Amino acid sequence: MGTFTFANWAGPAIPVHYYRPATVTATTPVLLVFHGTSRTAGSYRDAWVDAATAGHYIVLAPEFSEQDFPESLAYQEGHVLDAAGQLRPREQWSFAAIEPLFDAVRTATGTQVSRYAMYGHSGGAQFVHRFLMLMPEARYSRAIAANAGWYTLPQMSRAYPVGLGATPVTRDDLAAALRKRLIILLGTEDTDPNDPTLPTSSVAMEQGPNRLERGRYFFARAQEAAADQSVSLVWRIEYVQGVGHDNRGMVAAAKDLVWN
Repeated sequence: MGTFTFANWAGPAIPVHYYRPATVTATTPVLLVFHGTSRTAGSYRDAWVDAATAGHYIVLAPEFSEQDFPESLAYQEGHVLDAAGQLRPREQWSFAAIEPLFDAVRTATGTQVSRYAMYGHSGGAQFVHRFLMLMPEARYSRAIAANAGWYTLPQMSRAYPVGLGATPVTRDDLAAALRKRLIILLGTEDTDPNDPTLPTSSVAMEQGPNRLERGRYFFARAQEAAADQSVSLVWRIEYVQGVGHDNRGMVAAAKDLVWN
């Protein structure tokens, strides 16, 4: 385990907390893990070490610091928009760091896998599900969004970050995203409407009073979008019984889903 700095992209340098098995081969898988609003990427990496040791895969947990990626705008929402609500250059989106990071790790370690898996919890789940819809060329094999506080809806009629309008995403891009593998992972006890970290904007409240209901709302809107596009929805919703807003509790379930 350790940390390195990744700077080979158009945005700020990013510390990356990693775990790699003692032996890395051409087929060693890669998992990217995204922290919540706590910005504690090291602890998010640590939560996966036992599973990664058993499964012989690399874990990368990039740290999007509050200093370099302030507030939801620059991290959870991918820094797609500036503070005035204007579209930023795509190569400067926070999302744009992920593909070159994957390539850098392949070069450094020797793994030659063509795709990576993704897992995010809470604020990290916000990052993951938006990445899936806004980066249609991304080479992930499966994405897991666990206990997101609120969601960007798969709708072209509403402007980002509420929907996908006023972004480069097209209807064809959305259709392609709906056919990719996303698991919306929800803790059945993540139901506290007074959780101090729960987003309470009018847009978030429109999606439900708690994270469990908001995840269900998002999935229902995805079903509607797939029907509108006449595509088969590959996304699915899974529940973790008895777990609230707890990353380690969600990882215990996600470790058996992320490669299957």
